[in-house]
Formats: sequence, C-alpha cells, structure tokens
Amino acid sequence: MIFNSLAFLIFFLIVFFCYWFLLKRNLKLQNIFLLICSYVFYGWWDWRFLSLLIGSSLIDYVIGSMIGRTEDKKKRKALLLVSLISNLGTLFFFKYFNFFIDSFSSLITALGFIPHLTTLNIILPVGISFYTFQTLSYTIDIYKGKIQPSNDVVAFFTFVTFFPQLVAGPIERASHLLPQFYKKREFDYEFASSGSKMILLGFFKKMVIADKVAVLVNAVYNNPSDYVGAPMVMATVMFAFQIYCDFSGYSDIAIGTGRILGFDLMTNFKRPYYSKSISEFWTRWHISLSTWFKDYIYIPLGGNRVNQKRWAFNIFITFLISGLWHGANWTFIVWGAYHGVLLVFERYTKSVSDGWLNLLIPKFLVKLVPALVTFSLVCVGWIFFRANSIQDATFVLTHMFSDVGDYLDPVKMAVKFRGMGWTPTDLIKVFIFILMLEIIQWIDRKRFWGDSIRKLPRYLQWFFYVLLLTIIIFFGIENSVENFIYFQF
Repeated sequence: MIFNSLAFLIFFLIVFFCYWFLLKRNLKLQNIFLLICSYVFYGWWDWRFLSLLIGSSLIDYVIGSMIGRTEDKKKRKALLLVSLISNLGTLFFFKYFNFFIDSFSSLITALGFIPHLTTLNIILPVGISFYTFQTLSYTIDIYKGKIQPSNDVVAFFTFVTFFPQLVAGPIERASHLLPQFYKKREFDYEFASSGSKMILLGFFKKMVIADKVAVLVNAVYNNPSDYVGAPMVMATVMFAFQIYCDFSGYSDIAIGTGRILGFDLMTNFKRPYYSKSISEFWTRWHISLSTWFKDYIYIPLGGNRVNQKRWAFNIFITFLISGLWHGANWTFIVWGAYHGVLLVFERYTKSVSDGWLNLLIPKFLVKLVPALVTFSLVCVGWIFFRANSIQDATFVLTHMFSDVGDYLDPVKMAVKFRGMGWTPTDLIKVFIFILMLEIIQWIDRKRFWGDSIRKLPRYLQWFFYVLLLTIIIFFGIENSVENFIYFQF
C-alpha cells in the first residue's frame, strides 16, 4: 500500500474514524488498533514478510528486557551481540547475499578460476533497512544506558511497526517516539491541521514534480548510450529534484499522518539544496539516517576526538557503510565513498576556500556561489546513485558535456526532449512547479510555511490550498504512479 493510492486514502479514513471516535478513551485499545493497522498496511505488499517484522520486534524486545535486568558487562555485551547478529544477519541475507556472491564470483573469474557459486531468488522485503535500524537503536541505547527497556509489549511493537514511517522512515529513536505510545493522546486541531498541510505539500512534491520528472530521468538513465550532452545534464539535475521531492514528499506525508494521529515524528529534511557545503548538506538531508550513522558508527569509531588521519578514516568508513546501506550495488558504494572523500577534502581546504571566496566574490554572492558549488557536487554524486551500473555512470560522466552547442539550438533541444518523453510545455510546467516549491521552502526557512499562510486573509488561504489540491489532482493524475524511490532500500 502506497501513500499515493486510493487504497491508502480509504485505509486512513477508516483508521482515523476508529482511532479518534471509537477508541479515543482507551489508550491500550488505540495502540492495539494501530498495531493491527500497521500489520495490515505492511502485509498489503506481501503478508509473508510480516514474520520478519514480528520476529525482529520480538527478538529486540526480549533482548532489551534482558540487558536491562543485568549489570554483568559480559552478559550485556553478549546480548547486544545477539541483537546485532540477528538484525544485521537478516538484513545481510535478504539485501546483500546475492551481491557478495556475484562480486566474489567476478573476483575469482578475474583471477583465472572458474567459480561454482549460485545466487538465490531472494525478494527484498520492503522497509527492512529502516525497521532493522530502528529496532537496533533500541537495544544499543539500552546497552549504553540512555533509555530503560519497555515494559509494554504492545507499545513497543507499535513503535517498531508504526505505519506512517514503517517502510521509508524517518528512522525513529525509541527515546523520542516510544514514550508517545505511553501517554494518552487527545485530538489537537492545530497539530492535525499542520499535519494536513504537510501531507498536501508531500503529495505535491511526489505526484506533481517527482513523478513527472521521473519520465525524463528514466529515459536517459535506463538507456544512457542513446543520449549525450544536454539530455544527460538535464536528467542529472532533474534527478536531484526527483529524489528530493520523492523522498522528502514521503517524509512530509509520514510526519503529517503521524500528527493527525497525535504523534510527533522527527524532521527528516531541512531544505538540503540550500546548503553551502557538503557537511551542511548532510545535516539537512535524510537527517534520521545521517544522525543514526553519526551516533552508532562515527562516534563509536572515535568521531572527531582523534587525530586528523583517524578522523578522515572515520568519516570515510561511515559514508562507505552509508552507501552500502542504500543498496547492494557498487554504484551506491562509490556514491558513499565519493561523499566521504568530499567531506575530508572540504575540511582540509575550508579555511583556504573561505578566504578566496571573501576576497574574489562580491558580498551578495558569498552565499550563492558556495550553494551552487555544493549543489553541483551533490549532482555529480547523484549520477552514481541513479545509474544502473558503474559503466553507465562512467558513460554519463564522460559524455554529459558533449555537443554543448545544442543548448543554444531550441529546435534540437525540443527534439531531444520529445525523445525523452517530454515536450517544451512539460519543461515549463515543471519549472513553474519547482519555483512554487522553492517559494514555499523560502517561506519555511524561518517558520512553518503553514503558519505564514495563516496570516493571509481567509479567502487567500482557501485559494492557496484549493489551488494546490487542484494542481495535485489534475497534474498529478496525468503522471504515471511511481513507487517511492526509497522503498527499494
């Protein structure tokens, strides 16, 4: 079941009515109901994988309780190791088994041997990377003494499976979300209203921008040898907007849905393309994952409390693992390594680059130029993230600036766009919609954009929301419904 489907609309209306009208006076029944609904939501894809979700919840609930009951350091470490092995072992089998078998076979073949290894026909369970990390953080935090184990099995299982953020995050911490299942929840109109506005913007990002842009991006990146020059540059830039609108759109819908049900989920994006450095970008992009890697990999490795060489190693390893987390493909590993190298390079050259910026660039461009450079560097990384193989990514990198003269020929550009499934009209529409989004985000930089809209006369407020809904209905429906990109992770 995906957010942008009629099935989810009907599902959520039923959930809302039962949750707030039939069960509002009984917290336990509310949690049980949410748990059942979350299992229905997840089982909509493939009910067989519910066993993995339930098993992961049960293992970490039991292990968390056992860690909390003993002060013996060896036992605590052994129990934590069981949690790590069970969670990461399951994740490895379903997500990486075939990848490592294929990679090892290729290595053996390159050395002149004939491997006799076979891969398995494994289906990747939706959201396994997300809920695995969420339950892992629970046992790790108990081991570190940051939280106490839960005594409410229903609340814990609902925390793990909470359907708005189950399959693509935000990856919640038990310290933040779990206590919210213990407290009685009252319907808050203002909180629910802000959630509804976030959902509306999320659908706008996903259905109007991301799904439309996907047509052009897929045409180029699924057949890169058919295109050179301008189409590749356009597809790469458009993919930057596609993945942002797709993923942050999902997060907006998830957070908004949570608010309507009385839950506060963590922010996952903060206008990342406004960043003036790669390090700033990673404080704004997929925040729930980047902070997870910071707290559970980077800091345990020593963080920045070590010498420069060790710090560079810590950063590089963290991002290498982050790349692998995203998918069982060398393209993701290269993407992670690329960002690790950028962060190390940025730290060593920051003082010099800042000095040159202040010396050579007018004051009104001091913020704009670094933002454009950062966006360009991020786009280069997106080439590896989106390409189907290292060979495809290399082809794009080496051919994206061919035939530069075509940029100045509107006839040739129109022909190229039609070949990618777009018309000049589509380009204009997408440009207008992205501009609308950027205006909303510009308003949102200091305060929630919905609060700013509320300051307008009521008729203008209604005009804005009706306009946004109309755009979603008419322009979103004309686009083919695409699965959210991060469902594959």
